[in-house]
Amino acid sequence: MLVVARRREGFAHDVEIEGGHKMVIDEPPASGGTDLGPSPTRVMAAALASCTAITMEMYAQRKEWPLEDVEVRVETHYEGPTPRRFDVTLRLPKELSEEQLERLKTIAERCPVHKALRGETNVSITDRVELI
Repeated sequence: MLVVARRREGFAHDVEIEGGHKMVIDEPPASGGTDLGPSPTRVMAAALASCTAITMEMYAQRKEWPLEDVEVRVETHYEGPTPRRFDVTLRLPKELSEEQLERLKTIAERCPVHKALRGETNVSITDRVELI
């Protein structure tokens, strides 16, 4: 899978994600951007929230559990420009049993973004330079 970020102006970048998806990433004015889109760290929090929700929804679907209304809230706490803590709140239907709620909480913590952010996977980043 390939993602390409191309500078638009200032800190704003057009981002193309393989599969035909596009978005704009920028910084807020307080950081020198024009706020044309979310910052990279806000996208990271959005990835955590959506991955958590999707992971629970897929599990509930396999179990044939009623999970129509799901909301995942992620509050991000920063130290300088770097996120240091994510507080995740799962908002789930009250009709679920205690056992189902506990299982969904466990499953939520196993989403791929959770694992990567917690360092549970052997994520490797290789940087190289190509001249254009």
